[in-house]
Amino acid sequence: MGDANQSVTSDFILVGLFSHSGSRQLLFSLVASTFTVGLLGNTILLFLICMDSRLHTPMYFLLSQLSVFDVGFPLVAIPKMASHFLQGEGSISFEGCAAQIFFLTLLGVAEGILLALMSYDRYVAVCHPLQYPVLMRRQVCLLMVGSSWLAGVLNASIQTSITLHFPYCASRIVDHFFCEVPALLKLSCADTSAYELALSTSGVLILVLPLSLIAISYGHVLGAVIRMRSEEARNKAFTTCSSHITVVGLFYGAAVFMYMVPGAYHSPHQDNVVSLFYSLVTPTLNPLIYSLRNREVRMALVKMLSRAGLRPK
Repeated sequence: MGDANQSVTSDFILVGLFSHSGSRQLLFSLVASTFTVGLLGNTILLFLICMDSRLHTPMYFLLSQLSVFDVGFPLVAIPKMASHFLQGEGSISFEGCAAQIFFLTLLGVAEGILLALMSYDRYVAVCHPLQYPVLMRRQVCLLMVGSSWLAGVLNASIQTSITLHFPYCASRIVDHFFCEVPALLKLSCADTSAYELALSTSGVLILVLPLSLIAISYGHVLGAVIRMRSEEARNKAFTTCSSHITVVGLFYGAAVFMYMVPGAYHSPHQDNVVSLFYSLVTPTLNPLIYSLRNREVRMALVKMLSRAGLRPK
């Protein structure tokens, strides 16, 4: 009982990303710049989708939810890391650690499911264009988004409550720049092997099932694109789908490394780098990928800049 009480009343110490690097100021500047660019990019993309009527389609509705997740990911992890660097100490309360685990797990699971549902949207658009208005009507889109949020909340609630139920009576130093389940379990003085096995199994299911849907959807899409006679239609379908496949590759590549590769095969430093990639780099790249490769988004941006007087007519 005393151990459990200690785990509740004591703070954790986050080692921080910058402690592994000699050029701490340069790395901090890069992280801060990337954070700002990502936040600005996703906010602009959200604004364009809301304001431009040409983007009021199921695909862009789902993309707007992806931008919401990509705003949330960095906001949960990066400001706390920045304050630790500026203040010179890395303590985080038990409640703060619980909040980070909950929201990062929620956003990660929800985004993974949303990316799979976005692949289904592209499958319907390319393979069944005449049925698209019915199969992807507003109620279906809302159900898709609601399902991704619900799955994220349920998974985050279970993982957070079980992880923080263990007693942490040994070292309080978390070798990570934010509270993440694998890093925290290493500090528990109880046997967590059964939970780690269950965590790995659920992680495989959460990753493999959406990836299977993505693979099946794009297998059909690829076949349909190859059979298209119009080169313009083929190029448009390829551009739109390749943007989504790029985003899927960035997100799931990092997730597979963290949650499907056994912990013995990667070091804490590698975990920090991969976590930085999916919590900061990927959310920053996503709006750039969709805006640079998508003509409709570029046109909406030009229209907005023209209205603001920032572009000559």
